[in-house]
Amino acid sequence: MKKLINEPDAVVDEMLDGMVAAHPEYVRRLEETNVLVRADAPVEGKVGLVSGGGSGHEPTHAGYLGEGMLDGAAAGEVFTSPTADQLGEMIGACDGGSGVLCIVKNYEGDVMNFETAIELAGMEGDTDVEYVIVDDDVAVEDSLYTSGRRGVCGTILVHKIAGAAAARGDDLAEVKRLAETVIERVGTMGMALTSCTTPEKGEPTFDLPEDEIELGIGIHGEPGVERAEVMTADAVTEHLTERVLDDLDLAEGARVATIVNGMGGTPLMELYVVNRRLQELLGERGFETRESWVGDYMTSLDMAGCSVTVLELDDELEELLGAPADTPALTVRED
Repeated sequence: MKKLINEPDAVVDEMLDGMVAAHPEYVRRLEETNVLVRADAPVEGKVGLVSGGGSGHEPTHAGYLGEGMLDGAAAGEVFTSPTADQLGEMIGACDGGSGVLCIVKNYEGDVMNFETAIELAGMEGDTDVEYVIVDDDVAVEDSLYTSGRRGVCGTILVHKIAGAAAARGDDLAEVKRLAETVIERVGTMGMALTSCTTPEKGEPTFDLPEDEIELGIGIHGEPGVERAEVMTADAVTEHLTERVLDDLDLAEGARVATIVNGMGGTPLMELYVVNRRLQELLGERGFETRESWVGDYMTSLDMAGCSVTVLELDDELEELLGAPADTPALTVRED
């Protein structure tokens, strides 16, 4: 294993210090925790938006701290949920008096620890907390890590749209409603050309012959739901896109936003090739793409591969998706 690390056990701690050093205008670290919050948190009078999960998915989640997106992000160890006490500290630190919405990816550890943290916040009685669970992965109904579908790259669109609603002053119930609307309308499916290698284990999480790929992967190095022979970029794109569109069952003429997301080890050149075919397929189906994002949004360490995400838009979601945001990993400028 060749990696730019010092000690495997120190990777997350050193990564967080490096993020703060790189982006002090955006983020600060809560003392003696693996929690980063907006540099100006809590923002008085605004609903706080927080998320979190295991490390290894960068820039998710701390990369989306800033105006128009998240207020807090808790980092667990690699592919491991943050602890409930750290999630609780994050919720308290991001409460500006209008409550806090927790955006949780559907993985059992994340859901359990967020629920415990929210319960403790309720017992203390001074913070109004709600949560939503993102389950956009159309590849599985259940997995080794979840009851129900997994939460993957569609989570970024929940961050963006709920974050824009909070930034314009919507109350907690309305921000939650909009987050749930995105969850109902978004689907994702991913694939891998290679496994990833975790710092602690130092070897691939699964064996994959050179002439085969995995379809329907998660984001924790778990194998996919189907193994196939290597195919062209167009064939991969068609497979992923058809599964997502079948799940969403969009009406002809629907407006959509899309993400072609890199899993951490795939060059932009290849992601743009995938996006080319994705947009062709959507056009052939009579859909209109209003936003097309391409890049590394939710990764799986050094895995080579990609995922395709499609979100059905309406006027309300389209306006919020295009609203300004200013974070280390995503900037949307005002028209």
